[in-house]
Amino acid sequence: MTAGGQGSTSTRVLERTAEGCVVKRTVLPGGLRVITEQVPGVRSASIGIWVAVGSRDEKPAVAGAAHYLEHLLFKGTERRTATEIAQEIDAVGGELNAFTAKEHTCYYAHVLDEDLPLAMDLVCDVVFDALLAESEMETERGVVLEEIAMRDDDPEDLLHDAFCAALLGDHPLGRPVLGTEQSITDMSRTALHGFYKRRYTMPSMVLAAAGNLTHGDVLRLARKSLRNRLSGNGKPVAARAGRARIPASAKLVVHPDDTEQAHMMLGVRAPDRHDQRRWVLGVLNTVLGGGMSSRLFQEVRERRGLAYQVYSSVASYSDTGHLSIYTGCQPDRLGDAARVVREVLTGIARDGVSAEEVARAHGQLRGSLVLGLEDTSSRMSRIGKAELSYGEYLSVQQTLDRIHAVTPEQVGALAGELLARPVAAAVVGPYAHADDVPAEVHEVIDR
Repeated sequence: MTAGGQGSTSTRVLERTAEGCVVKRTVLPGGLRVITEQVPGVRSASIGIWVAVGSRDEKPAVAGAAHYLEHLLFKGTERRTATEIAQEIDAVGGELNAFTAKEHTCYYAHVLDEDLPLAMDLVCDVVFDALLAESEMETERGVVLEEIAMRDDDPEDLLHDAFCAALLGDHPLGRPVLGTEQSITDMSRTALHGFYKRRYTMPSMVLAAAGNLTHGDVLRLARKSLRNRLSGNGKPVAARAGRARIPASAKLVVHPDDTEQAHMMLGVRAPDRHDQRRWVLGVLNTVLGGGMSSRLFQEVRERRGLAYQVYSSVASYSDTGHLSIYTGCQPDRLGDAARVVREVLTGIARDGVSAEEVARAHGQLRGSLVLGLEDTSSRMSRIGKAELSYGEYLSVQQTLDRIHAVTPEQVGALAGELLARPVAAAVVGPYAHADDVPAEVHEVIDR
């Protein structure tokens, strides 16, 4: 079928559900991909422009540029001041915001369905017509530096960045999304404006929308807001893929901090998001530390009372990933906590996991996925990230089928492979240097 109007382009129906939800995709002239999910029975709509640029695309001299730019685009456009942008979204009770990750940036709005035209106009305005005024750049420089300072005052946030540096080293994925005080202080408008013009192109973008809307309405509003930008023969940029060239190493990074707790994160490199074992990795992560019945929670907190918080998590990039474990405890208990974590890891690598554990993980992942789609913002994020990161759409049922196909044997095999890899760790707490960290932490790394 075709969508009428300026620059008509063939439209594909990706899914129709029994509940009446319809997912459609169109590539507009210039290479902009538009993907929508019509959700009957709701009164809201969410729209987002996803840009395939993040902190990994920065050179060291402009570290933090993607995040800095995300802030600055809201500071005024050709048609609106920063105050007017805020007033217009507040006047309809909506939300207008953005976030930057290591491989993408997203600008989004969540509004009542009747306010979708305003949401489209605002999001397109800030993404494509921002002024990047020198005066606003100076004002926002101070805001970003405050955000870096706030990160440094939050042990868990600081720990995550330290862990990425320990595991990924000098690779761009190992750098913090926020950049550094030095890089933000030194960044010029010329450098940031050049980054904006080079990276924010139609072929590298996806416009995603979900809620009480139709695909035709979204195309009409996009054409109205973008006008002559929708021209040319640009083709969508393929989803990132490849293999990151990161030397394997075991490293401990320590950030001395006068905290009441010691915070530890340790982990290993894991499959990238294109690896079909990502479904197995998701189950492994859930069994290991994804909930109250997980091995880490039961052993570290419930049986021994060593920590209030302990969990595992997965990060998946286009060409690598990592599986990590976090715990925070009293400094004099860090050694015991590290020892128990090591025992849990050794046990899974040696003996695998049980069918009961895998069945619980299947149910937990199913509930998390389905319950997470109760609002239109989550649905918009799901289809937008799928198009940008994979270039393909999987229905909820297809995703659930892949999760439920994971067997205990597959989980055990992946656990054995991953947990034999070099371990990196980061610690934030009252330790002057690495030698002050309990020996058990070093033993996990040097196992």
